[in-house]
Amino acid sequence: MPEDLSGKLIVVEGLDGSGKSTQIHLLQRWLELENYRVYFTEWNSSPIVRKVTKRGKKAQLLTPTTFSLIHATDFADRFERQILPMLRAGYIVLADRYIYTAFARDVVRGVDRTWVRNLYRFACRPDIALFFKVPLEVALSRILEGRPQLKYYEAGMDMGFATDVDESFRIFQGHVYEEYLRMVDEFGLVSVDGTRSPEVQQREIREIVKERIDLPKFKYEWNFP
Repeated sequence: MPEDLSGKLIVVEGLDGSGKSTQIHLLQRWLELENYRVYFTEWNSSPIVRKVTKRGKKAQLLTPTTFSLIHATDFADRFERQILPMLRAGYIVLADRYIYTAFARDVVRGVDRTWVRNLYRFACRPDIALFFKVPLEVALSRILEGRPQLKYYEAGMDMGFATDVDESFRIFQGHVYEEYLRMVDEFGLVSVDGTRSPEVQQREIREIVKERIDLPKFKYEWNFP
């Protein structure tokens, strides 16, 4: 932690199609209904670099290092303007993807593992980091069912793994998955079996949160005259 923060940070990580986004939204809704102070943020959502990123992706001009630096800029902006202020204010911050996404994707694209970790050294360690573990084929089928066409960078087409977009996606995500597995022990990620029903997963996640965070401290206090 860069300082003594009164808030707590919970992040979810995993392959596209792992179910992590569904689970963090369910967790957010539960915390809100239970009257806890909660704030949500997601990967690659800073308005400062969104247009630049979109333009670069459309023209397919982004090199691995450029891609890495753009995402780091996006994260730094959100960290300074959103995540850190809300942690200081005593909120439970929920992040759909965090620095581990960069550690996985950038390394697969050939960026030096030590370099990319140093790039994000300003970021605080999460209080809970959940890794949604699903077989590659399960994640792939979920993605293909949910959208008509995979995007160029999403499928790792810039890496030249394969000329077929589905095959490129499979290879790229397979390498990303291997990087996540490396990080489970390195960063203490908590593995969640993403093949189970959403209800079962959510019950487990809530129990983890209740065990690791003193939730009553984050209740809104209403002072009526």
